[in-house]
Amino acid sequence: MALIGLVVLSPLMLAIAIMVSVKLGRPVIFKQLRPGLNERIFTLYKFRTMTDECDENGELLPDEQRLTPFGKWLRSTSLDELPELWNILKGDMSFVGPRPLLVEYLPLYNEQQRRRHIVRPGLTGLAQVSGRNAVSWEEKFLLDIEYINNITFWGDLAILAKTVLVVLRREGINSPACATAEVFQPAHHAGEK
Repeated sequence: MALIGLVVLSPLMLAIAIMVSVKLGRPVIFKQLRPGLNERIFTLYKFRTMTDECDENGELLPDEQRLTPFGKWLRSTSLDELPELWNILKGDMSFVGPRPLLVEYLPLYNEQQRRRHIVRPGLTGLAQVSGRNAVSWEEKFLLDIEYINNITFWGDLAILAKTVLVVLRREGINSPACATAEVFQPAHHAGEK
């Protein structure tokens, strides 16, 4: 299915790549290391959605300053995720599963949260169709574990169908607190009870 998707969507992906190159610069593909199945590190591919603008010290500007209207549109339509079909084809990811998070979060997980790595990460998942970036980290992890405990073929199909609706409605794209997604801080790190 990933191969078919890459072939069928290749004209659209080429058009997006050209637009990204013109509007945001090169490289058009954003690459980042992420933990996958059994915490094995792989390179995730997405279309870039932010510029590389830096301050006078050479530090990248905050996300909200680098996220252009075109980048916001790419994120809201989830078109920036299309290169992840290559990750699925390679076996790094699945269509449905917990979203692959940042490598630096690995030491922060408790044992329950760490269970999200007993399955392949997904292009979409239960947390994504339940609010995307608008739900709290605690809710995301609970939804990830709920998915892992109840994996079925029909459940995956239902999540894929819900994903289409969520993307069309452009719901929960950003966290209420920031332009993209909030940084994960466990309760004991964040000073919460």
